[in-house]
Amino acid sequence: LNPTGGSRPTRSFKNISFCSSMFVLQDLLMVDMSTGSITNLTSKSEMGNWCLLNMERDLMVVSCSSPNYPPSLRVGFLPGRDSQEEVVWITLEDSQTLPDIDWKILTLTPASEQDNSQYPGLDFEALLIKPKELKENVKRPLIVTPHGGPHSVIVADWLLSYSVLCKMGFAVLLVNYRGSTGYGQDSILSLCGNVGTQDVRDVQQAVEEVLKCPHFNKEKVAVSGGSHGGFLACHLIGQYPGFYKACVARNPVINLASMIGSTDIPDWCMVEAGYEYSPECLPDAAVWEQMLNKSPIKYIPEVKTPVLLILGEDDKRVPNKQGIEYYKALKARKIPVRLLWYPGNNHSLSKVDAESDGFMNIALWIIQHLNL
Repeated sequence: LNPTGGSRPTRSFKNISFCSSMFVLQDLLMVDMSTGSITNLTSKSEMGNWCLLNMERDLMVVSCSSPNYPPSLRVGFLPGRDSQEEVVWITLEDSQTLPDIDWKILTLTPASEQDNSQYPGLDFEALLIKPKELKENVKRPLIVTPHGGPHSVIVADWLLSYSVLCKMGFAVLLVNYRGSTGYGQDSILSLCGNVGTQDVRDVQQAVEEVLKCPHFNKEKVAVSGGSHGGFLACHLIGQYPGFYKACVARNPVINLASMIGSTDIPDWCMVEAGYEYSPECLPDAAVWEQMLNKSPIKYIPEVKTPVLLILGEDDKRVPNKQGIEYYKALKARKIPVRLLWYPGNNHSLSKVDAESDGFMNIALWIIQHLNL
């Protein structure tokens, strides 16, 4: 609305600006609409994450952060066309770097036997967040956290829960396995049909690489994940029995074959298992078998790790019956397992009660079973 009745100046759309993940970093990009050229406006920044909040003509309002730097609010003007000038950012609300937390990016190349024959030569990354002071005589426990999706990404953002875990003495490893976004279309396509193998092995490779450092305790490793991250957490404790001493799975995918009939994304089950989806077609026996073989439930006889399951009562994406199926299977085999049930919460488990109570229980579960 324009209460003065005059015309409001509008910006001509010669450029489009947006934020996008570039591997494990998220940058601000500008596209020249006439030439198609792309300029990275934050390529020289030490910040891990830039987020475009709003624009008024050529004025950008952004938030920037890193794993050890809470979000800071800044403004800056877009550079002119063909300008070599860098954006001058003016800070509106500053933050302070946490001096006792450090982070680094790891680039990993799959072993030759793990390379994808259809999409070869793909690397992947991991983000390691850790206490800055690593003393020679102190070995830090490690929490491994693969992201969900699977076609999403962890960026070097301010991640409150992981910062708290670092303050508690943990190191946290977040893995962008092959199939994550921000690494090109081939990386995404490489995972379809290979869930439960390629992604699992990528995560395990990243963990074993980090554990080569003498500052981390290979006898005190936990794994935690939600959705497809929970799928991977449950796969890891089944495929590498005894390696992980504690597991946390939030709304995890447990059985692709049983999930397809109750989820709001049945196409996801088919495509990630390596098959085309059509609403009028039902999987045949061979497809059901392959979906089961790619699921964590297949490895339930091998599981030795205590498991904490966190489920949202109203989850339609990964119905809570998935977690209940795993809970019953573990109970039957006398594996230590606990189930937390949050009414009124859906797949994100993002209501205050679920987020706060869930975090406290996650921390206590890991501390208990890592004997800290």
